[in-house]
Amino acid sequence: MTPVFLFAASLVLTAAATGLVLRWLRAKQIFDVPNHRSSHAVPTPRGGGLAVTPVVTAGIGLYFALRGGNAADWAMLAGMALLAALSWIDDRRSLPPWPRFAAQIAAAALVLALMPASTVTGGLLPSAMEKLLLGLAWVWFVNLYNFMDGIDGITGAETVSLSAGLLIVLPGVAAAGPLAILAGAAMGFLIWNWHPAKIFMGDVGSIPLGFVLGYLLLKGVSLHPLGWAAALILPALYWADATITLLRRALAGKPVWQAHREHFYQRATQGGWSHARVSLLLLGGNLGLIGMARLATQGRPLLGLAGAILATALILALFQAKYRDRDEA
Repeated sequence: MTPVFLFAASLVLTAAATGLVLRWLRAKQIFDVPNHRSSHAVPTPRGGGLAVTPVVTAGIGLYFALRGGNAADWAMLAGMALLAALSWIDDRRSLPPWPRFAAQIAAAALVLALMPASTVTGGLLPSAMEKLLLGLAWVWFVNLYNFMDGIDGITGAETVSLSAGLLIVLPGVAAAGPLAILAGAAMGFLIWNWHPAKIFMGDVGSIPLGFVLGYLLLKGVSLHPLGWAAALILPALYWADATITLLRRALAGKPVWQAHREHFYQRATQGGWSHARVSLLLLGGNLGLIGMARLATQGRPLLGLAGAILATALILALFQAKYRDRDEA
Protein backbone atom coordinates (compact mmCIF):
# COMPACT_ATOMS: atom_id res chain seq x y z
CA MET A 1 0.00 0.00 0.00
CA THR A 2 1.59 3.22 -1.17
CA PRO A 3 1.34 6.48 0.82
CA VAL A 4 -0.83 7.95 -1.94
CA PHE A 5 -3.31 5.06 -1.64
CA LEU A 6 -3.32 5.32 2.16
CA PHE A 7 -3.91 9.08 1.98
CA ALA A 8 -6.82 8.72 -0.46
CA ALA A 9 -8.42 5.82 1.43
CA SER A 10 -8.13 7.65 4.76
CA LEU A 11 -9.62 10.83 3.26
CA VAL A 12 -12.64 9.04 1.76
CA LEU A 13 -13.30 6.92 4.85
CA THR A 14 -13.01 9.87 7.24
CA ALA A 15 -15.24 12.11 5.12
CA ALA A 16 -17.90 9.40 4.95
CA ALA A 17 -17.61 8.50 8.64
CA THR A 18 -17.82 12.16 9.68
CA GLY A 19 -21.09 12.52 7.79
CA LEU A 20 -22.53 9.55 9.67
CA VAL A 21 -21.24 10.81 13.02
CA LEU A 22 -22.73 14.24 12.31
CA ARG A 23 -26.17 12.71 11.77
CA TRP A 24 -25.86 10.71 15.01
CA LEU A 25 -24.73 13.74 17.04
CA ARG A 26 -27.64 15.76 15.74
CA ALA A 27 -30.08 12.97 16.55
CA LYS A 28 -28.67 12.75 20.08
CA GLN A 29 -28.56 16.57 20.34
CA ILE A 30 -24.89 16.59 21.34
CA PHE A 31 -23.96 20.23 20.66
CA ASP A 32 -21.24 22.65 21.65
CA VAL A 33 -23.36 25.54 22.90
CA PRO A 34 -21.63 28.95 22.62
CA ASN A 35 -20.60 30.79 25.78
CA HIS A 36 -18.37 33.79 26.57
CA ARG A 37 -15.25 31.64 26.08
CA SER A 38 -16.32 30.27 22.68
CA SER A 39 -15.12 31.38 19.25
CA HIS A 40 -18.36 30.36 17.54
CA ALA A 41 -21.86 31.82 17.71
CA VAL A 42 -24.12 28.92 16.67
CA PRO A 43 -24.67 25.60 18.52
CA THR A 44 -22.62 23.04 16.59
CA PRO A 45 -22.34 19.24 16.97
CA ARG A 46 -19.13 18.29 18.78
CA GLY A 47 -17.57 14.85 18.53
CA GLY A 48 -16.14 14.60 15.03
CA GLY A 49 -13.19 12.79 16.54
CA LEU A 50 -15.51 9.77 16.76
CA ALA A 51 -14.96 9.52 13.01
CA VAL A 52 -11.34 10.69 12.75
CA THR A 53 -9.79 8.69 15.59
CA PRO A 54 -11.12 5.22 14.63
CA VAL A 55 -10.01 5.68 11.00
CA VAL A 56 -6.53 6.76 12.08
CA THR A 57 -6.22 4.03 14.72
CA ALA A 58 -7.44 1.25 12.42
CA GLY A 59 -5.40 2.50 9.46
CA ILE A 60 -2.14 2.78 11.39
CA GLY A 61 -2.84 -0.55 13.11
CA LEU A 62 -3.27 -2.25 9.74
CA TYR A 63 -0.08 -0.60 8.52
CA PHE A 64 1.86 -1.87 11.55
CA ALA A 65 0.38 -5.36 11.14
CA LEU A 66 1.51 -5.54 7.50
CA ARG A 67 4.87 -3.83 7.95
CA GLY A 68 5.78 -5.23 11.36
CA GLY A 69 5.24 -2.62 14.05
CA ASN A 70 7.40 -2.88 17.17
CA ALA A 71 6.26 -2.97 20.80
CA ALA A 72 6.38 0.83 21.12
CA ASP A 73 4.23 1.24 18.00
CA TRP A 74 1.52 -1.03 19.39
CA ALA A 75 1.71 0.60 22.83
CA MET A 76 1.22 3.99 21.15
CA LEU A 77 -1.93 2.72 19.44
CA ALA A 78 -3.24 1.31 22.71
CA GLY A 79 -2.53 4.63 24.43
CA MET A 80 -4.27 6.47 21.61
CA ALA A 81 -7.40 4.33 22.03
CA LEU A 82 -7.35 4.80 25.82
CA LEU A 83 -7.04 8.57 25.54
CA ALA A 84 -9.81 8.69 22.93
CA ALA A 85 -12.19 6.84 25.24
CA LEU A 86 -11.34 9.04 28.21
CA SER A 87 -11.57 12.19 26.09
CA TRP A 88 -15.05 11.26 24.88
CA ILE A 89 -16.16 10.93 28.50
CA ASP A 90 -14.58 14.34 29.14
CA ASP A 91 -16.44 15.80 26.15
CA ARG A 92 -19.70 14.59 27.62
CA ARG A 93 -19.15 15.08 31.37
CA SER A 94 -16.19 17.50 31.85
CA LEU A 95 -13.82 15.35 33.89
CA PRO A 96 -11.45 16.97 36.41
CA PRO A 97 -7.85 17.43 35.18
CA TRP A 98 -6.14 14.71 37.24
CA PRO A 99 -7.54 11.56 35.53
CA ARG A 100 -6.80 13.06 32.10
CA PHE A 101 -3.20 13.94 32.96
CA ALA A 102 -2.66 10.64 34.75
CA ALA A 103 -3.77 8.70 31.66
CA GLN A 104 -1.60 10.83 29.36
CA ILE A 105 1.45 10.42 31.58
CA ALA A 106 0.94 6.66 31.91
CA ALA A 107 0.48 6.20 28.15
CA ALA A 108 3.55 8.28 27.30
CA ALA A 109 5.68 6.56 29.95
CA LEU A 110 4.79 3.09 28.68
CA VAL A 111 5.62 3.96 25.07
CA LEU A 112 8.91 5.65 25.97
CA ALA A 113 9.93 2.65 28.07
CA LEU A 114 9.42 0.41 25.03
CA MET A 115 11.11 2.68 22.48
CA PRO A 116 14.58 1.55 21.35
CA ALA A 117 17.44 3.11 23.29
CA SER A 118 18.80 6.28 21.69
CA THR A 119 20.43 9.53 22.76
CA VAL A 120 19.10 12.97 22.00
CA THR A 121 21.62 15.03 23.97
CA GLY A 122 24.68 13.08 22.83
CA GLY A 123 25.26 11.61 26.26
CA LEU A 124 25.09 14.91 28.14
CA LEU A 125 22.17 13.57 30.19
CA PRO A 126 21.53 10.06 31.52
CA SER A 127 19.07 8.03 29.45
CA ALA A 128 16.46 8.08 32.23
CA MET A 129 16.63 11.89 32.44
CA GLU A 130 16.31 12.20 28.66
CA LYS A 131 13.20 10.03 28.63
CA LEU A 132 11.69 12.02 31.49
CA LEU A 133 12.18 15.29 29.60
CA LEU A 134 10.84 13.77 26.38
CA GLY A 135 7.81 12.45 28.27
CA LEU A 136 7.04 15.86 29.74
CA ALA A 137 7.40 17.47 26.30
CA TRP A 138 5.09 14.84 24.81
CA VAL A 139 2.37 15.35 27.43
CA TRP A 140 2.60 19.11 26.96
CA PHE A 141 2.31 18.65 23.18
CA VAL A 142 -0.83 16.52 23.62
CA ASN A 143 -2.46 19.23 25.71
CA LEU A 144 -1.44 22.17 23.56
CA TYR A 145 -2.86 20.34 20.55
CA ASN A 146 -6.15 20.30 22.42
CA PHE A 147 -5.87 23.94 23.56
CA MET A 148 -5.27 25.13 20.00
CA ASP A 149 -8.40 23.42 18.64
CA GLY A 150 -10.51 26.54 19.02
CA ILE A 151 -11.58 27.72 15.56
CA ASP A 152 -12.87 26.10 12.38
CA GLY A 153 -10.26 24.25 10.35
CA ILE A 154 -7.23 24.91 12.54
CA THR A 155 -6.57 21.36 13.78
CA GLY A 156 -7.09 19.83 10.36
CA ALA A 157 -4.70 22.36 8.80
CA GLU A 158 -2.07 21.74 11.49
CA THR A 159 -2.35 17.95 11.19
CA VAL A 160 -1.87 18.10 7.43
CA SER A 161 1.07 20.50 7.87
CA LEU A 162 2.87 18.36 10.44
CA SER A 163 2.29 15.13 8.54
CA ALA A 164 3.50 16.59 5.24
CA GLY A 165 6.35 18.39 7.01
CA LEU A 166 7.74 15.20 8.54
CA LEU A 167 7.57 13.43 5.19
CA ILE A 168 9.43 16.27 3.47
CA VAL A 169 11.94 17.07 6.18
CA LEU A 170 12.86 13.53 7.24
CA PRO A 171 12.52 11.39 4.09
CA GLY A 172 13.43 7.79 4.75
CA VAL A 173 13.18 8.34 8.50
CA ALA A 174 9.57 9.46 8.99
CA ALA A 175 6.87 6.76 8.96
CA ALA A 176 5.36 7.49 5.54
CA GLY A 177 2.31 5.23 5.92
CA PRO A 178 1.02 6.56 9.27
CA LEU A 179 1.71 10.14 8.20
CA ALA A 180 -0.24 9.66 4.95
CA ILE A 181 -3.14 8.20 6.96
CA LEU A 182 -3.09 11.18 9.34
CA ALA A 183 -3.00 13.71 6.50
CA GLY A 184 -5.84 11.96 4.68
CA ALA A 185 -8.01 11.81 7.81
CA ALA A 186 -7.39 15.50 8.50
CA MET A 187 -8.35 16.43 4.94
CA GLY A 188 -11.48 14.28 5.11
CA PHE A 189 -12.53 15.99 8.32
CA LEU A 190 -11.78 19.45 6.91
CA ILE A 191 -14.53 18.89 4.33
CA TRP A 192 -16.97 19.19 7.24
CA ASN A 193 -14.96 21.40 9.59
CA TRP A 194 -13.84 24.22 7.30
CA HIS A 195 -15.47 27.55 8.10
CA PRO A 196 -18.36 27.71 8.68
CA ALA A 197 -17.96 24.36 10.43
CA LYS A 198 -20.78 21.84 10.42
CA ILE A 199 -19.08 19.79 13.16
CA PHE A 200 -16.33 20.20 15.76
CA MET A 201 -13.67 17.62 16.52
CA GLY A 202 -13.85 17.67 20.32
CA ASP A 203 -11.26 16.27 22.73
CA VAL A 204 -12.00 12.79 21.40
CA GLY A 205 -10.19 13.88 18.23
CA SER A 206 -7.62 16.50 19.24
CA ILE A 207 -6.12 14.57 22.18
CA PRO A 208 -5.45 11.31 20.25
CA LEU A 209 -4.15 13.26 17.24
CA GLY A 210 -1.73 15.14 19.49
CA PHE A 211 -0.62 11.84 21.02
CA VAL A 212 0.16 10.07 17.74
CA LEU A 213 1.79 13.14 16.17
CA GLY A 214 3.91 13.61 19.29
CA TYR A 215 5.04 9.99 18.96
CA LEU A 216 6.00 10.42 15.31
CA LEU A 217 7.92 13.60 16.14
CA LEU A 218 9.80 11.72 18.88
CA LYS A 219 10.65 8.94 16.43
CA GLY A 220 12.17 11.56 14.17
CA VAL A 221 14.19 12.86 17.11
CA SER A 222 15.49 9.39 17.92
CA LEU A 223 16.29 8.30 14.35
CA HIS A 224 17.90 11.41 12.85
CA PRO A 225 20.87 13.31 14.35
CA LEU A 226 19.10 16.63 13.69
CA GLY A 227 15.59 15.32 14.27
CA TRP A 228 15.35 17.46 17.39
CA ALA A 229 15.47 20.58 15.20
CA ALA A 230 12.57 19.32 13.06
CA ALA A 231 10.56 18.49 16.19
CA LEU A 232 11.03 22.03 17.49
CA ILE A 233 10.48 23.86 14.21
CA LEU A 234 7.57 22.08 12.51
CA PRO A 235 4.98 22.71 15.30
CA ALA A 236 6.54 26.04 16.35
CA LEU A 237 3.40 28.12 15.77
CA TYR A 238 1.35 25.77 17.92
CA TRP A 239 3.73 25.40 20.84
CA ALA A 240 4.71 29.09 20.81
CA ASP A 241 1.09 30.31 20.86
CA ALA A 242 0.04 27.83 23.55
CA THR A 243 3.14 28.26 25.75
CA ILE A 244 3.24 32.06 25.63
CA THR A 245 -0.50 32.25 26.34
CA LEU A 246 -0.21 29.84 29.26
CA LEU A 247 2.69 31.79 30.79
CA ARG A 248 0.85 35.07 30.30
CA ARG A 249 -2.22 33.71 32.07
CA ALA A 250 -0.12 32.26 34.89
CA LEU A 251 1.65 35.59 35.46
CA ALA A 252 -1.74 37.31 35.56
CA GLY A 253 -2.93 34.87 38.24
CA LYS A 254 -5.54 33.26 36.01
CA PRO A 255 -6.39 29.51 36.04
CA VAL A 256 -4.06 28.12 33.38
CA TRP A 257 -6.20 25.07 32.48
CA GLN A 258 -9.51 26.92 32.27
CA ALA A 259 -11.05 27.45 28.82
CA HIS A 260 -10.49 30.96 27.48
CA ARG A 261 -10.20 33.08 24.31
CA GLU A 262 -6.71 34.53 24.82
CA HIS A 263 -4.64 32.56 22.28
CA PHE A 264 -3.09 34.65 19.53
CA TYR A 265 -5.16 32.94 16.84
CA GLN A 266 -8.36 33.59 18.83
CA ARG A 267 -7.43 37.25 19.23
CA ALA A 268 -7.14 37.51 15.44
CA THR A 269 -10.72 36.26 14.99
CA GLN A 270 -11.90 38.63 17.71
CA GLY A 271 -10.20 41.40 15.74
CA GLY A 272 -12.38 40.65 12.73
CA TRP A 273 -10.56 38.03 10.65
CA SER A 274 -12.58 34.98 9.68
CA HIS A 275 -11.73 31.50 10.96
CA ALA A 276 -10.78 30.54 7.41
CA ARG A 277 -8.35 33.44 7.04
CA VAL A 278 -6.62 32.71 10.34
CA SER A 279 -6.33 29.00 9.53
CA LEU A 280 -4.91 29.83 6.09
CA LEU A 281 -2.37 32.22 7.63
CA LEU A 282 -1.32 29.50 10.03
CA LEU A 283 -1.03 27.10 7.09
CA GLY A 284 1.14 29.62 5.22
CA GLY A 285 3.34 30.03 8.27
CA ASN A 286 3.68 26.27 8.49
CA LEU A 287 4.93 26.13 4.90
CA GLY A 288 7.71 28.50 5.92
CA LEU A 289 8.47 26.36 8.96
CA ILE A 290 8.74 23.26 6.77
CA GLY A 291 11.38 25.07 4.72
CA MET A 292 13.27 26.09 7.86
CA ALA A 293 13.10 22.54 9.26
CA ARG A 294 14.43 21.17 5.98
CA LEU A 295 17.30 23.64 6.14
CA ALA A 296 18.04 22.65 9.73
CA THR A 297 18.10 18.90 9.11
CA GLN A 298 20.39 19.36 6.10
CA GLY A 299 23.15 20.59 8.36
CA ARG A 300 22.30 24.21 9.17
CA PRO A 301 20.30 23.92 12.42
CA LEU A 302 21.08 27.40 13.80
CA LEU A 303 20.00 29.11 10.58
CA GLY A 304 16.87 26.99 10.42
CA LEU A 305 16.00 27.76 14.05
CA ALA A 306 16.60 31.49 13.54
CA GLY A 307 14.32 31.50 10.49
CA ALA A 308 11.65 29.57 12.39
CA ILE A 309 11.75 32.05 15.28
CA LEU A 310 11.36 34.93 12.85
CA ALA A 311 8.47 33.28 10.95
CA THR A 312 6.65 32.34 14.16
CA ALA A 313 7.08 35.80 15.67
CA LEU A 314 5.77 37.39 12.46
CA ILE A 315 2.56 35.31 12.37
CA LEU A 316 1.84 35.80 16.09
CA ALA A 317 2.53 39.54 15.75
CA LEU A 318 0.04 39.73 12.86
CA PHE A 319 -2.60 38.03 15.00
CA GLN A 320 -1.92 40.35 17.93
CA ALA A 321 -1.91 43.45 15.71
CA LYS A 322 -5.35 42.57 14.36
CA TYR A 323 -6.64 42.34 17.94
CA ARG A 324 -5.15 45.76 18.75
CA ASP A 325 -6.86 47.22 15.66
CA ARG A 326 -10.21 46.19 17.17
CA ASP A 327 -9.36 47.87 20.48
CA GLU A 328 -8.32 51.09 18.74
CA ALA A 329 -11.49 51.08 16.67
